[in-house]
Amino acid sequence: MTAIKILMLIAVLGHLLCGICDCLLIYTPSGKFGFQLMKDNDKMRNVFRTMPLRNPMLSMLLGVLALLMSSGGYFALCLWMRQFSITAAVTMLIAAAMFLIPGTAHHVICGVAEWFYIRMGMTEDAREAISEFFRKTSVTMIACYLGLIVFGITLFLMVVTGATVLPSWACIFNILLIATVLFPLRIGGAGNWAGAAMFLGLLFLV
Repeated sequence: MTAIKILMLIAVLGHLLCGICDCLLIYTPSGKFGFQLMKDNDKMRNVFRTMPLRNPMLSMLLGVLALLMSSGGYFALCLWMRQFSITAAVTMLIAAAMFLIPGTAHHVICGVAEWFYIRMGMTEDAREAISEFFRKTSVTMIACYLGLIVFGITLFLMVVTGATVLPSWACIFNILLIATVLFPLRIGGAGNWAGAAMFLGLLFLV
């Protein structure tokens, strides 16, 4: 197995682990958290009232490790793409950095916000504090999704146009395309399940 395939396999495991970390933040014994709940503290408190403090802590710590594992796969894809187009490879590398570095920060921010909300007693003041925290750090989320979009579009176009050795139908193994299908289903960790599916599919084709 080549180094590129090994890195992609590690990326599959990294995305699966990060998906689990996402679920630790989203699902509680009392229900499912969504950002829309942040407008109503009664509804938000009801969801988080049974959330163990260890969940956001574990999510933060393991999530950083998971994203580090995933980063090797994105770098491997950029190296592989270099033989077909240096421009595409560089574009994907920059996009991956935008996706992973701010994405790691955003993941930690989400965990920190939940931890402090619960620790501060789930009061209205706590809700306002974390809402302000999210607003002032939203640039990490924006950069993360922008990087994901650019990476996904570049990879899709290179494959679907036949610019690589992959068959055109292999364009379906794309994190952006798979995530677009999964997001409307409102599944926790959708982006990471999409990333795992992309690397798993490309693992057998690259």
